[in-house]
Amino acid sequence: MRPRPVRHLLAGMTSALVLVSGCTAAYDPTPVPSATTTTTSTPTATASSTPAACQNATTSYAPASLASQADDPTIRAIRARGYLRVGVSADTLLFGARNPLTGGIEGFDIDLARAVADYLLGDPTKVQLVVITAADRIPALKDGRVDMVARNMTMTCDRWKEIAFSAEYYRAGQKVLVTKGATAVRLEELAGKRVCAPTGTSSLTKLRTYAGVVAVPAATHTGCLVLLQQGKIDAITGDDTVLAGLAAQDPYAVVTTAAAVTAEPYGLGFKADAVGLVRAVNGLLDAMKSDGRWTQIYTRWLAGPLGPAPKPPASVYGR
Repeated sequence: MRPRPVRHLLAGMTSALVLVSGCTAAYDPTPVPSATTTTTSTPTATASSTPAACQNATTSYAPASLASQADDPTIRAIRARGYLRVGVSADTLLFGARNPLTGGIEGFDIDLARAVADYLLGDPTKVQLVVITAADRIPALKDGRVDMVARNMTMTCDRWKEIAFSAEYYRAGQKVLVTKGATAVRLEELAGKRVCAPTGTSSLTKLRTYAGVVAVPAATHTGCLVLLQQGKIDAITGDDTVLAGLAAQDPYAVVTTAAAVTAEPYGLGFKADAVGLVRAVNGLLDAMKSDGRWTQIYTRWLAGPLGPAPKPPASVYGR
């Protein structure tokens, strides 16, 4: 394989803790239409008998109309303040990343945050984006820095012990990124090939269970991409959300269409006692899943690297 020049990756993506006012940051008002209904019908919801002990981490609180939750103290506090505070990433391309040209933060999670602000306050710009690290997602909720976290956070039973989650809004999973034209597209087909994953990740642990695959660790996924561009590895593995961001930076790379080897359900995070807010947001999410807004957001950010939008993940209730 002939090494190809390393292209410059998108600049300006750091994990520094900063605040970005949604009222002043660059904002494109067109991608997510304002809600035209406050319906709480749940055509995608499935019944669940899962007890509160959490046998299924995707089980959330049943949706309710925003009007019925008007006296919820968390919602009243947000409305009195005049804006929603949301913990986000600024360096996860396509989900939450700073645009180096505009300085604004954009992506799938950001569009969801703006949709929630629009639902609660009638204006998608009434949101303050608080850039946090992955490790700071739960602390930022518990100490009140943010009202909600929209930062590609996997729903787990352990996390339910500390915070609350919305219904699942995205189903991620570990996949493979290769150079266009590659014939081996699944991990089980890569015996004898060099496959990269970041050190200390579950992706690297899973990679090492495949016999014959040469696992190549790197400090970050970006480091893996550089190795791929230099011809020193044959593939990269990780969550499809991360791989989609890498593919968007490299026209010679593609995320394979093979089925994911793990399941990573993403949920919006809230304080454990913000049940009324969770119920209201679940009503919004169900409406977005059924009226096409979820598909529109997916298509805008993820259809290019990951293919056409799948069916939105089903909402599971019973907590």
